[in-house]
Amino acid sequence: MIAAVETLWRIPRPGPDNLLAAPSFVALSDVCQAEYGGGKPVFALSTALRSLGLPCYLPANSAGLSLAPVTAANAIDETYKRKTTLRRHLCPLDLADELPVMNFGSARVARFSADELTDLFDAPRLARNFHNQPFEARRLAQFHWLVVEEEIELDPRARMSLFGHMTFDRDLGEIDPHLGRFPPAVERALFFLLLAPWERWSTMQEVDWRGFRVPWIHTVDDDLFVRPSPPPSADSLTLEPWIVQDNWGEDVELERPTALRLDDDAQSELARFTDSAWRELETARASTLFETPVAHFLVRGFLADGMDEVMAHMTAIEAAVGLEMDHKKWLRPKPDPHKKVSSATERVAARVAAVLKDGSSVQAYKDLFELRSTFVHGRAGLQKVSTAQRVMARSLARGVARGLVDVALQGARPRTDALSNLLYHGLQYL
Repeated sequence: MIAAVETLWRIPRPGPDNLLAAPSFVALSDVCQAEYGGGKPVFALSTALRSLGLPCYLPANSAGLSLAPVTAANAIDETYKRKTTLRRHLCPLDLADELPVMNFGSARVARFSADELTDLFDAPRLARNFHNQPFEARRLAQFHWLVVEEEIELDPRARMSLFGHMTFDRDLGEIDPHLGRFPPAVERALFFLLLAPWERWSTMQEVDWRGFRVPWIHTVDDDLFVRPSPPPSADSLTLEPWIVQDNWGEDVELERPTALRLDDDAQSELARFTDSAWRELETARASTLFETPVAHFLVRGFLADGMDEVMAHMTAIEAAVGLEMDHKKWLRPKPDPHKKVSSATERVAARVAAVLKDGSSVQAYKDLFELRSTFVHGRAGLQKVSTAQRVMARSLARGVARGLVDVALQGARPRTDALSNLLYHGLQYL
């Protein structure tokens, strides 16, 4: 293995037109096939060599990025033998005000120094793969980050193939209804953070009730057989000019992140978002109350814009405290203990009020449901959605999701029983 890598490392720049056909690459591929079995690892091995700094593919001024042949050979050996890989999802919290450091589960929210970001992004590996796209560590270090890590079990056959798990005898256009825009581990972390009352802390609700945005995710995979994504640009985040004076009184134009300002309660209340609170949420999410896509739609409301945002929040409420029998009366128990409340909207509104322990939420939900129905059915007279309505939709959805966690922690029971109990307690608010 070491001898084969050393031969590859001696190929002069700019390297062969087709590395995969080069005799020294074929020789290394044969060694790997003989040593580790399986098919010829052509594409996976080529990806690994780039990440290890194959000298002929590096510009002359970047020769120092190349690892020593022995180190590279050992890395290839380790990559073949590994059973799992660590995936690190790096999510910039664009527009975030000052936030406390938070650690929960396998996630953390913090600011990182340029050196720390260089390590988290594995900047040398990025530089070996993307010669003309510098990693802007200092500029990116101005932002807060959500970092989520997960250990993934590897499929030896899939990682050797150019197309991974893809087979051509299935419906390539099928949709997995349970998948969101971001990796599930990230959406779970976002759901946890979105249980905080950002809309109440916001000092600029008319601009945005959110305390931050997540415009993109950069995932770092420890598996050398996975080609890394290009380094992100700080220009994709929100920066504003910042004028300061130097030691001679001259104006100097710098830049700093734009922030959605939060009130003073945010810092102290976010301190409660601890690993203990995360474990409670995970316990609640394992209950029957979260077998519906409550988290999916709460996160969707955060990621969406315009009317889609309001619709997602209304759907989150329906997923949280709605039942099929609300719309299909024949599914209700006989006799129906809540026969006087026949309307599906009334039943959901009662449960919303019971979860929030707030009678005013009944009318708020009804008003929003009427807004939602007017939009869906295209009725005339739909006006622009006000800031107050937009924030109320978010507030109700967040409050119901948060309250549902508390209900779930009270003990295991069928979902229909728990929601029937909420309906009973909510009748007093109708």
